[in-house]
Amino acid sequence: MSSTITTPAVLERAHLVGIGGAGMSGIARILLARGLQVSGSDAKESRTFLALRAQGARIAVGQAAENLDLLADGPSAVVVSTAIKEDNPELVEARKRGITVLHRSETLAGLMVGHRVACIAGTHGKTSTTSMLTVALQHCRLDPSFAIGGDLNESGANAHQGSGGIFVAEADESDGSFLVFSPSVAVVTNVEADHLDHHGTEEAYTAVFESFVDRLNSDGVLIVCVDDPGAAALAERAEARGLRVRRYGRDADGDDSARLLSYDPVDGAGRAVISLAGKEIEVGIAVPGEHMALNGLAALLAGLELGAPLEGLLDGIAAFGGVRRRFEFKGRSRGVRVYDDYAHHPTEVAAQLRAVRPAAAGGRVLVVFQPHLYSRTRMFAKEFGEALALADEVVVLDVFGAREAPEPGVSGALIADAVPLPTDHVHYEPAFDKVPGLVASLAKDGDLVLTMGAGDVTSLGPELIAALDRQ
Repeated sequence: MSSTITTPAVLERAHLVGIGGAGMSGIARILLARGLQVSGSDAKESRTFLALRAQGARIAVGQAAENLDLLADGPSAVVVSTAIKEDNPELVEARKRGITVLHRSETLAGLMVGHRVACIAGTHGKTSTTSMLTVALQHCRLDPSFAIGGDLNESGANAHQGSGGIFVAEADESDGSFLVFSPSVAVVTNVEADHLDHHGTEEAYTAVFESFVDRLNSDGVLIVCVDDPGAAALAERAEARGLRVRRYGRDADGDDSARLLSYDPVDGAGRAVISLAGKEIEVGIAVPGEHMALNGLAALLAGLELGAPLEGLLDGIAAFGGVRRRFEFKGRSRGVRVYDDYAHHPTEVAAQLRAVRPAAAGGRVLVVFQPHLYSRTRMFAKEFGEALALADEVVVLDVFGAREAPEPGVSGALIADAVPLPTDHVHYEPAFDKVPGLVASLAKDGDLVLTMGAGDVTSLGPELIAALDRQ
């Protein structure tokens, strides 16, 4: 372990419950890179296991009390996420043995010690913005440490122990766990009601962002997108409390702001013209969509605050190739292109479908949408329907419940019924195995198919291509 890195002693032997998950696997990678001992468990094998085992992690498939003995001296800490229930056998055993139990976010905060920290928060766009900032800093040869909720296309990794003194992290508001971070730079992309299954009300959800902003270092800076009403209001309240604020977006003004003057789609990508410090600058955006251009502005301002040079940041933003499951190309068959995307909130769905339209190059857009969470489906069925209507053909799957139990009367049909398109262009198909055949029968040469959602809809890409091959 490098002598320049300070890691809390409690993390010297860490056991991660659910080590295959996006957040947990990233923490494991950083711990291993620091020369610490790591063990863990998850419900099933994954390709993530192979990489972590190659780095030295001891991993068990299935969860059981004896997994806490994978390390010879046992764990100094057991790390869990909000998804781990109190009756989990490994958590029960940890408490029985008196082993320190840490939340995933507390562990990540411990790994940030000794670094200048940038945290990216917001209802939408966190992963893409965090990733874009990371790649931009890498192009400036600053080698930041990072922890992201998705895998960078450039490196295929979701986390890295860098040699520099910067740590870039995606900050998750879904359960309020980002309130353990104390960043020097905080980005809030937007604030729009979500995760009400945890927060309860829109007011409580907004309040948690207020608390997050209060975690800023005394000399820190808040960077917000003023095109979003929730984020703009947050900025006004923060500034009234004496915090330094930088703004970006089409409505941004002031010498400290980055204003988006124009955005044009170009060959499946985009080109933005921005105003920064009184100068007009052209910025290439390799990933399509005006929302990605806005994410680029957030990354640019954050990078400047971290001391990176402007030209290097612009080169890095232009080179950013995206994140897995963010408009990720899966393949082509019979002239039909298939992509996959993680969008699972109405605003995200609408933004991605608008971005996809130019990429379709005159072909139709077919979206295969899987709702995520019964509570979100119930609360936002109308908004989901309106967003999905930006496609030409809509296939709605049943709800991926994730951590929630089914609710009577709540299914994908609520969303399908709310799509304001002719009924023959909207299809509710609750049988997962029938979806590939249905989509293959609907798709025509030149069409673009987009699977969308936060659940297992991502697995459909290869099956859709195989179904198209059989047509």
